[in-house]
Amino acid sequence: MPINEGEQAPKFELPQKPKDMVNVGDLIGKQRIVLLFFPFAFSPVCTEEMCHFRDTWKQWESLDAKIFAISIDSPFVVDRFREDQQIPFQILSDFNKEVSSQYGGLHDDLIGLKGVAKRAAFVIAQDGTIAYKWVTEDPRVQVPFDEVRAALDSVAVAN
Repeated sequence: MPINEGEQAPKFELPQKPKDMVNVGDLIGKQRIVLLFFPFAFSPVCTEEMCHFRDTWKQWESLDAKIFAISIDSPFVVDRFREDQQIPFQILSDFNKEVSSQYGGLHDDLIGLKGVAKRAAFVIAQDGTIAYKWVTEDPRVQVPFDEVRAALDSVAVAN
């Protein structure tokens, strides 16, 4: 069952490259976090999404939040995608589809492929609760960047 706004964010750990785990769970409840689920590395809309964040990175970096992108691609693929596109934040592999299922859901069938992550964005407040949730059934629809930024602005940083 997917997570909803106001609920506690599930903690998790995923690889950003083979044998290089990132424990996002250690940050939940300590700082604001943005999770960006996307279907496939190197696909046109997903590349556009990641490059938007790269190209506007100074604006995002100034918001004092940790950003993670998550794909069902293998750790090898997400590592290469991040390098090739020069993405300034971590892209994690949810190859086993456990975290995508908890947060953003999975498509039953997307162009004949089973269990592909839906495009989704979540803002986790510093207290560890989901402050914003956006999930689309249409992988061609781009993340509402302004809404994500507004959601971050709405959850203050605790001192």
